[in-house]
Formats: sequence, C-alpha cells, structure tokens
Amino acid sequence: MIYTVILPAAGSGKRMGAGKNKLFLELHNIPILIHTLRVFDRDPNCEQIVLAVKKEEQMFIEQLLNEYSITKVVAIAEGGNERQHSVYAALKEVTSKGIILVHDAARPFIHQEIIQQLVGAAIATGAAVAAVRAKDTMKKVENGIIQETVDRESLWIIQTPQAFQYTLLEKAERLAEVENFLGTDEAMLVERLGERVHIVESTYDNVKMTTGEDLLYGEAILNKREQEEQ
Repeated sequence: MIYTVILPAAGSGKRMGAGKNKLFLELHNIPILIHTLRVFDRDPNCEQIVLAVKKEEQMFIEQLLNEYSITKVVAIAEGGNERQHSVYAALKEVTSKGIILVHDAARPFIHQEIIQQLVGAAIATGAAVAAVRAKDTMKKVENGIIQETVDRESLWIIQTPQAFQYTLLEKAERLAEVENFLGTDEAMLVERLGERVHIVESTYDNVKMTTGEDLLYGEAILNKREQEEQ
C-alpha cells in the first residue's frame, strides 16, 4: 500500500534546551532526523518524502541527506512559524495524491506494521491516527484544583503518523488557512470538517524526542533493538 510522508522539521526544540534544532542531536552518533528518515526511506511502500524545514537550515539538511544516502526526499518546502503551516507548505509540494502520512520528524521509533495499518485504515475510511491508551489516572483540573476524575477508558494519547486521503487533508488545511484557524494536529483540522478520524493502536516506544530525558529513553530503545537483532 503506497503512500507519501510529510515530515515537518522546522521546529526550534526549545524544550530540549540544546541551543539548536533538536533533530540534529544524535542517538548512537546519528542525527535524530536521519533515524526518522531511514524508517521511510527503507520502506518499499513509501513512494515520496517531503520535508518542511527552516530556510537557514536547508543547506545543512541537504548535506545530511547526501551523507546518509537518503534517496526518497523529492521536495523540501520552507517551513512556517507553526507546524500546521509547515505541513500545508509541504502538502503543496506533493505530486502523488493518494495517501498522505504526516509524521513528527522527532519520532524515530515508529514500527512498519503500524504504518501499514494506518495506510490501510486511511484507504478504507479517509483518516486514521496512531495512538496509545492512557495508562495513568486522569484528572480535570481548574486553577490547580481537581474538578473531576476522567474515565481513562475513553482517553487515548495521540501520536503520529497521521494518515489521510490527499483530498481530505488538502481540504482541511485549506479551510483552516481561509478561516485563520490553528489546530493542534492534522486530525483536529479534519474533525472540523465533520469527518471521522479512526484510531490505530500504536506502541509506547513511538516516543517524540522532546526533552533531555527522551534522549536517554531513545538510546535505551536503540540498545534494546540492537540486542534483539543479534
């Protein structure tokens, strides 16, 4: 099941406190961005990769693509101030208008099986996102005071990839731009159209590299995977 993936990679990484784009930080001596790109570059079902990057970082990223032999990047769009703007800029560069995945460039541990489940669900239903069940007790809080305990059985933690039929995602992004609406993720934009977004259960190791602690977790995941391959 063929797809195109968009990787917004224009973030600042302020929460990482690294003083540079967190995607250039290394896990096992390889940049996070390359770990993520390799997942899709090595997937025979991935037809195209489109990046959205900061203009001032594009040359360096192109050097990384050459150094690590990443071959499926067909376009590099200029990223915007918000993730949503970066995704839409990248979407305009897509030439294969079938199933589009949007994936956090800082999530290098997504499994191929989950990707294919998402693509299949998007083909069948129009929209699907990776998610995991909430494990902890959840509370609704206002002004530092618990208002109620929320039933966690109905709560899911949303990840990426998020998968959509091209026409659906393009319509959602275009409407958000016209109405100057800023969503938290692509699924939210599609929800605004009144469309259903389906859940594909993912894994808890599909973590986003956001803080220094996440880097330690990422190293542990890589160590575990290397041991399993031996």
